[in-house]
Amino acid sequence: MMKIDVLTLFPEMFSGVLGSSILHKAAEKSAVQYNVVNFRDYADNKHQTVDDYPYGGGAGMVLKPQPLFDAVAALKEQAESDRTRVILLCPQGKTYDQKTAEELAQEEHLIFVCGHYEGYDERIREHVVTDEISIGDYVLTGGELGAMVVIDSVVRLLPEVLGNQESHMKDSFSTGLLEHPHYTRPSDFRGMKVPEVLLQGNHKLIEEWRNKEALRRTFLRRPDLLEKIELTKDQENWLNEIKKEYE
Repeated sequence: MMKIDVLTLFPEMFSGVLGSSILHKAAEKSAVQYNVVNFRDYADNKHQTVDDYPYGGGAGMVLKPQPLFDAVAALKEQAESDRTRVILLCPQGKTYDQKTAEELAQEEHLIFVCGHYEGYDERIREHVVTDEISIGDYVLTGGELGAMVVIDSVVRLLPEVLGNQESHMKDSFSTGLLEHPHYTRPSDFRGMKVPEVLLQGNHKLIEEWRNKEALRRTFLRRPDLLEKIELTKDQENWLNEIKKEYE
């Protein structure tokens, strides 16, 4: 079972997310255990202050090292795991992607550090954190929303969490391509019809159609992804056909 600890000043933000949908079901199935901690509880002063003015001056407040050093140490000891990843959510981190989600899903213990204010004391980055992650090139009020995104993307990859274990294997980005279009009943909705190939029951042709449409969608929306993967001979031929359609 994976253990996920979250260090935050606003633990109430996580109750709805971790208590709903797939994340809640994962905990019920004992695939994961969540523990949301207010790291203010680890402050060593009577006012439980976790921030202070930056040396050298400047705007905003900076998170002090002591509460987070002590909080992470305590959580590691409680987990009794030699495989702990301490993840700092920050705009300066590595841009998050599906490959990283798949990597994190193999771990036993994840600790997410959600900061607020102007930033973190640099010693937190240097001596506590193992990973710095950014969910995009923009700035949020704190790390909580970023942690929720990462947790959701990781937990859904754990064994037995999704009803169909093949679901995540064909998600967008898992194959290197964007996912193909999906259709359901009715086959004719207000004159808008489902592609005929999907109605005929020929699974070989259906799989070929899905592969082609995944290539088409990736070519039209995210052509940069095509530069990062090695295409099969069939995929190269299909891609050439698709390109000719748009010349």
